[in-house]
Amino acid sequence: MPPKRKPPASAASKGKGKHSGTKNRSKIAREHDITAEQEHEIKEAFLLFAQQNVEDFEDEKDGVLRTQDVRRAMMCVSAALNVAPSSASELSQIIEVVDPDAIGYVTYEHFVAVCALKIHDRPDEETASEVEAAYKLFTRGSSGPITVAHLKRIARELKEDVSEDMLRSMVLEANQGVGVGRGVNLEDFEGIMRRAGVF
Repeated sequence: MPPKRKPPASAASKGKGKHSGTKNRSKIAREHDITAEQEHEIKEAFLLFAQQNVEDFEDEKDGVLRTQDVRRAMMCVSAALNVAPSSASELSQIIEVVDPDAIGYVTYEHFVAVCALKIHDRPDEETASEVEAAYKLFTRGSSGPITVAHLKRIARELKEDVSEDMLRSMVLEANQGVGVGRGVNLEDFEGIMRRAGVF
């Protein structure tokens, strides 16, 4: 008996593209330990300034950046990623890294690499404040913990039909089985977000 064919993709699933939140990370994102969303932000900024069909770079499908556009492109990367050079000397160091032979152009791969370095180089205090802000979205500004009731509210707001058993399992996974009644404290939340590659 021949194998069954998959039904054609619905219009809704066709809208899910390369950069949707559920999409697996690309090879370059995995290599640099960034999320698909972070790579999407980086690529959008790169493409704003990319030059196509530059001699000696014809094989670069995304084009190349002129070195004088590196700063502007990095500034266009989402403010949440905070990858813009903080000083002229840092920009000089970045240019030396991405264009060591002073050719005058930077490939997408090198641009992603330097942006990823900046993302991973963020101070712990900055990351901690981002984690706390995200945590308070779940708890509606309270100090927590995140409970099954909080998750029910969020599922309802997102119009997601999630069973109470699934929500309980989510709490237990986040707090490593301590108990549903204890909920998810800030430390548990940060751990699960880091394991998911969000922070």
